[in-house]
Amino acid sequence: MSLAYLAQEAATTGEKIKGYGAIGYGLAAIGPGIGVGIVVGKAIEGIARQPELQGTIRTNMFLGIAFTEALALIGLVAGFIF
Repeated sequence: MSLAYLAQEAATTGEKIKGYGAIGYGLAAIGPGIGVGIVVGKAIEGIARQPELQGTIRTNMFLGIAFTEALALIGLVAGFIF
């Protein structure tokens, strides 16, 4: 069965499709996971190149992680809404 058929069937019968929220969140978590990996990797690279800026780089790294993880939370909420 195609996803379009299931969505149309759920719309006509008034039932909710179960299980697709988890799939949607799983797909939405891929991007932030890759983003956090890149942010942390570049921060470690920056600290290795200039150890005297460790505090500033670490602060910026945590800010970048927070903003990137916000995307995962938005994906989680969107999965529950839709």
